[in-house]
Amino acid sequence: MTTRRATALRQVELIDAALHIIATRGIAALSTRSLADEVGLSSGAIFRHFPSLEALLDAVVGRVEEVVDATLPPPDLAPLPRLAQFIEARASAVGGQLGIMRLMLSEQFVLALPRRGAERLAACVAKSRRFIEDCLRDGQAAGQIRNDLAVGALAPIVMGTVQMLALTPAAARMRGVDNRAVVTGLVTLLGAPPAPAAPRRRRSA
Repeated sequence: MTTRRATALRQVELIDAALHIIATRGIAALSTRSLADEVGLSSGAIFRHFPSLEALLDAVVGRVEEVVDATLPPPDLAPLPRLAQFIEARASAVGGQLGIMRLMLSEQFVLALPRRGAERLAACVAKSRRFIEDCLRDGQAAGQIRNDLAVGALAPIVMGTVQMLALTPAAARMRGVDNRAVVTGLVTLLGAPPAPAAPRRRRSA
């Protein structure tokens, strides 16, 4: 294994360890010492892979950006399938890295990041919200999504569902919280109600 390959693998390990610390103990607990303890390295060894803690945090934000982009379905899908695929993909990906969800939800975490990292993280959150709103708006225009509520009122419901599914432990899901069933239920609630049947004409005597 080349030195470059070993460094790349170690960087991924350190990013994952940082996300685990953020998820379980908060970003204030992230330090070179806690990170070194998490992966079984000396504090000095970490700096062979990242020149500073700020550089590591920048790489963590890069991981968030990768997840955000990887969970956005193709724009040519119909609005409701596009939204359903997004919810399932995002909940699954973020549920496997709860530190990502903690970063995206907490203003405290944003404030603890370097300015550039905070801006990039805010852009990720905004990108996700725009995607949801575009799906809802396209669905309303196509008559597939209810239009008795504004997109701005429906979007937080979708975002809340993603958060709930991502934060629900696997054991709880096995006890009855099935992601697919939840998504199907949400899509049903969002769907436009069927048009009322035309009244039957009475036959003349």
